[in-house]
Amino acid sequence: MAYDFDTVIERRGTDCIKFDQAEVRGKSPDLLPLWVADMDFSLPPEILGPLHDRVEHGIFGYSEPNDDYFEAVHNWFATRYDWDVKRGWAVFTPGVVFAIGTAIRAFSEPGDNVLIQPPVYYPFKGMIEANGRTTVTSPLVYDAETHAYGIDFSAFERVVEEAQPKVFLLCNPHNPGGRVWTADELRRLGDICMKHDVIVVSDEIHQDFARPGYKHEVFAKLDERFAARSVTCTSPSKSFNIAGLQVSNVFIPDSGLRRRYLAAHRATGYGELNAIGITAGRACYQHGGPWLDALKEYLEGNLAFMCDYLAEHAPQLAVVEPQSTYLVWVDCSALGLDDEGLRQLVEDKAKLWLDMGTMFGKEGSSFIRFNIACPRATLAQALEQLAGAISG
Repeated sequence: MAYDFDTVIERRGTDCIKFDQAEVRGKSPDLLPLWVADMDFSLPPEILGPLHDRVEHGIFGYSEPNDDYFEAVHNWFATRYDWDVKRGWAVFTPGVVFAIGTAIRAFSEPGDNVLIQPPVYYPFKGMIEANGRTTVTSPLVYDAETHAYGIDFSAFERVVEEAQPKVFLLCNPHNPGGRVWTADELRRLGDICMKHDVIVVSDEIHQDFARPGYKHEVFAKLDERFAARSVTCTSPSKSFNIAGLQVSNVFIPDSGLRRRYLAAHRATGYGELNAIGITAGRACYQHGGPWLDALKEYLEGNLAFMCDYLAEHAPQLAVVEPQSTYLVWVDCSALGLDDEGLRQLVEDKAKLWLDMGTMFGKEGSSFIRFNIACPRATLAQALEQLAGAISG
């Protein structure tokens, strides 16, 4: 079946953060937004059909996933990742950021250290500090010649030894750097964490976007020791653009960790999932595979278009080519601008709303993050505006 990813759908007036919240967030309303990580594509009939049926039923009371929901989740992970998730491992939450915050409270105390690898998804630090914990960092290593990120394992272990974090928040695949961590890299991180009794909370929300030639590795699947000391956070929200329906799947194989997590979860007073989210999640996992595969092909085309366009019209910009995710991290250091100058270029001159690199930590200075999950015409317009601002 052919799917349409080229039609530009008007999202203004739908209460969406991406288009309707510019002025509330201190931005000019005339900016073209390619920032927050949702997509500008409509879902296919195979998923919308069950949603229409659920709405027609007309009753939206308290809801929890039944076995058929879990069976759909199980089949997805078994088929795509050869991971045999068990029903007893699953905790359902209204989002991955919620799940991460719950894990921080479950496995650490106020004042404890929690480790991250910046530049990294900014809610990591936000959740650590909002819960009264202390952020410690082991920054990724950026190669300015190859425009790729790696890990300094010696430095990572040194930070673990000195700071003694209770929890390590792993971004797998990495956002914003786009790295698909290899099994060897994950094992080395896992071995260090096991050696020093650090619980790993692995955010794997972008796992379904691994590009051709790359394989997403589930951290907990690599070693029984890792499974016993980790929490895996997943969701259909990124893969199928249903973030607003608030449904995520958290897997905790160890019963002791799971009891601690569930206690922290109950303390929030937020137990049930969105009723429509359950229907959507089940339909996505049951019927959404062909649409997702077609979407990934379209995103490959968007990425190639972006790389070619910038190489021709704005060669000062270096794309950190992602191995996963639909988020493209761009090195703007050759422009010679400070971060405020870069913001002015992007927002005031190019009239774009992008995520500025410093949101992801000081290590993100001189970078911007592009969301390319949009029709190609929208992406072309954004790139033209950016290149024009640079050359003008």
